Order: sequence, then C-alpha cells, then structure tokens
Amino acid sequence: MNDYPFRRLLLLLLAASIAAIQPAAAQSQPSSAGPVPLPQPARSQPLAVPPGSFLGGIPTGERTDTVERISVVSAISRALEHNLGVVTAEQSLGRAQGARWRARADLLPNVNGRVDETRQTINLAAFGFGGGPGSPFGDIPTIVGPFNVFDARVSLTQSVLDFGALNAVRAESHNVAAARLMFRSARDYVIHVAGILYVQALAASARADAAKTQQETAQALRQQAIDLKQGGIIAGIDVLRAEVQLSTQTQRTTIAVNEFEKAKLQLARVIGLPLGQPFELDPALPELPVSDMSVDAAVNVAYQTRPDYKAALERISAAEATRRSIVGDALPSVRVDANYGEIGLTPADARPTFAVSGVVNVPIFQGGRTRGRLMEADADIRNRRAEADDLKAAIYYEVRAAFLDLDATSRQLALAGGTRDLANQQMTQARDRFAAGVGSNIEVVQAQDAVAVATEQFISAQYGYDLAKGALVRGTGTSEELLRQLLGGSR
Repeated sequence: MNDYPFRRLLLLLLAASIAAIQPAAAQSQPSSAGPVPLPQPARSQPLAVPPGSFLGGIPTGERTDTVERISVVSAISRALEHNLGVVTAEQSLGRAQGARWRARADLLPNVNGRVDETRQTINLAAFGFGGGPGSPFGDIPTIVGPFNVFDARVSLTQSVLDFGALNAVRAESHNVAAARLMFRSARDYVIHVAGILYVQALAASARADAAKTQQETAQALRQQAIDLKQGGIIAGIDVLRAEVQLSTQTQRTTIAVNEFEKAKLQLARVIGLPLGQPFELDPALPELPVSDMSVDAAVNVAYQTRPDYKAALERISAAEATRRSIVGDALPSVRVDANYGEIGLTPADARPTFAVSGVVNVPIFQGGRTRGRLMEADADIRNRRAEADDLKAAIYYEVRAAFLDLDATSRQLALAGGTRDLANQQMTQARDRFAAGVGSNIEVVQAQDAVAVATEQFISAQYGYDLAKGALVRGTGTSEELLRQLLGGSR
C-alpha cells in the first residue's frame, strides 16, 4: 500500500500545529528580540455629569430637633460641598488624572525585579543532541540533570523616542484640563441650581402665605354674610356663595402649602441636609447687582470666563493630540532594555551578569489599523468642534434670554406692586358696599379673585426678577466669583 499521501497529510497537520503553537510560545518564552510590547491603554474621554445628578445630594451630618435657619448663601455653600453633581465632577477629574499617569508610564522608566530558582532535567535528544554509534557529538547522555538554576535580576525598559506616547500624554493633559474646567463649571451650575430652588421655595412660601390670607378673608366674609342674613339684609344665596368661596380658598391653601413643603424637600436634597432635619428659610435675599453691560459685551465676557466653553476647547486640543499620537505610533520608536543580576546553580555560587540592548521598532505594515484609527480620530475632532460651536451658540442665546427676562421682569415688577394695591382697594370698597347692603357679595368674590391674581403676579415678578439676575450671572460665568463676594460681606 502506498503511504505517501498519508505521510504528506501528517506533515501538513504537524506544520499547522507548530504554526498555532509558535505565537503562544513567543509570548511565554523570552526572546532575543526583546519583550513583547504591551497593548496600549484606551484613550480616555471626558466624562459628562448627568444633569439629574445636580438635583441629588449626599446627606451629611446628624439630624437635630432644632429648626435650622438657612439663608440662600449658606444653602449654596452646602450644595457646593454635598451636591451629587459636584462630587461626580470631582471624581471625573480624578479619573482624568489617573489616565494621564497611565499615559506617562510609557515615557518613564519601567523597572522590575525577579528572583527565581528552578530544578529541572533536559532531554537533549529533543533538541537534536544525542550520543550513540556514529553520532558527531560522541558519547553524550540523552538526559541531563536534575540540576538547579538560580537567577536574581533587575530589568529596566526606557523609552528614548516615541512620538505616539509623547502625544498621548499631551492628549491626556488636555483631558485633565478639560475635566478641571468641567469641575469648575459643575460648581457654577450647582450655585445656579441651589439659588433657583431656594428662590422657588421662597416664592412657594409667599404663595402659601397669600393663600392663607385669602382663606382668612373668605372665612371673615362667610361670617359677615351669615350675620347680614340673620339681620335680614341679604338673601341666603349670598351665604351659599360665601361658603363656596371659602371652600375654594381652603383647597388653594392646601395645595399651596403642599407645594411649599415639597419645594423645601427638593432644596434639602440638593444641599445635602441630614434626612428629616427641620429648617426654615431666610426671606432676606442678597441684592444681586444689575449689570450695566450691553448684550454683546456680556456675551464676550461669557466666552472668556465660562469654564464649560473652555473645557470644550480643551477637548478639541485633546482630540487633535490623540490624532498626532496615532500618527506617531506609525513612526519608528527607540527604547533601551537592560538587566543586571546574578545567576548560578545555587545562590552561593551565583555570578553577576548583565545585558544592555537598544531596540528600534519600525512599523512596516499594520493591516490598515493606522488608517482606521485616523478615520476615527478625524471623526472625533469634527464632533468636538461641533460640540464647541453648539455650546458657543447656546451661551449666546442663554445670555440674550437672560437680558430679555431681566427687562421683562423689571417691567412686571414695576407694575405688579401698583396692581396689587389697586386690587386691595377694590376689595375694601366691595366689602364696604356688601356690608352696607348696597351690593351682593358677587362683587366681593370678584374682588377677592382679583386680589389673588394681583398677588400671584407680584410674587412671580418679584422672584422672577431675582431669578433673571441670577441667570445673567450664570450666563456670564461669574457665579462663584459673586458667591465669594457675598461670603466676604456681612452675610
């Protein structure tokens, strides 16, 4: 039987097995060409803080039964320490700094120590050495050993020239700068959020007080209607109308008080108060300065001071440095490998040895990997530039909207006070007419509703004006600077 095809198939199978084993052996056995290069770490991307994080906080401190009085400045100060958005942004900064350290490791010396002792036997015949009749090696034993090998060694790897690693460090440095700016932006945003929630809580408190006043007025009008009916001055329908009005005002009071309590809960969460801590608000708000800048001047100030816009520019620089790093990975690199140690059969008879080698790595063909990475990097650069342009436009519209709100609320505030006074006068005259029996309490109910509407308009204008001034401060990126001025003052 001709076994030539069988032998040929067997040789092909052996060749395939050896080819499959060699890559694994190359990674596990030392090579004269130097150590196998480690995979490059992934380039870090800036971590965006979820917007919902700024509505959360970390409860800190022990709950007490004493009602704590919290001003808007103290609420903002607590939010800067315990708000979840600020904490998350700070941790993102730490991650970016850690990524920069990992990138720098490719440029700094890498030193490792190793001590090993091995006892082994070797089959020389497996390596082509063996004795026997006609052997060119003479009478050499097939099995050598057992014997010991002791080796204690320190190895050093130092990059001398690596454009890829150098630009990777630059990219991570830009990412760290962006993360630091985003941390500042998070603090500015938390100041804005805490201030808004505090003002909204004050507005809810004012609405609850106004609703209680309207309820007390409705109660007095109901009693007045009952007295006038008993005196035969008015009809019973006026009493029923007063009952309906009292019920309506009672429901409004319940809703307003509930909204105020929920506003306090939201504020307590954002500033990280201990769970269940009773507190009250300080109605005295610091007087925020009204900017005398034009819209264009305010926009220019925002472009120069807003940390989120500066962070967007840093991310563009990081993406460009990442692209240069990819190009550098395709260029030749130079490194030095050295080791020094003692080797022998036992630690007692070990002798010092060393090796120093310079390695030049020249990438020749990487299967299109560099081209693919460059395409991804170019797309990232375009995305970063688009994000920066969008943020620049958003800042422009935010500042303009703040100016519009500031102008509108200032006009509303100027009119709302006078309207409220007129509504109160109308209410007084309607009550007098009703008490004199000249008119029904329809006029009184209408006048009371007019007072409620005028009061709501005044509250909206009063606190809306404060919110508009705060929005302009936030838009120009000067929130924390203004807070420092307030903390340095009497409050």
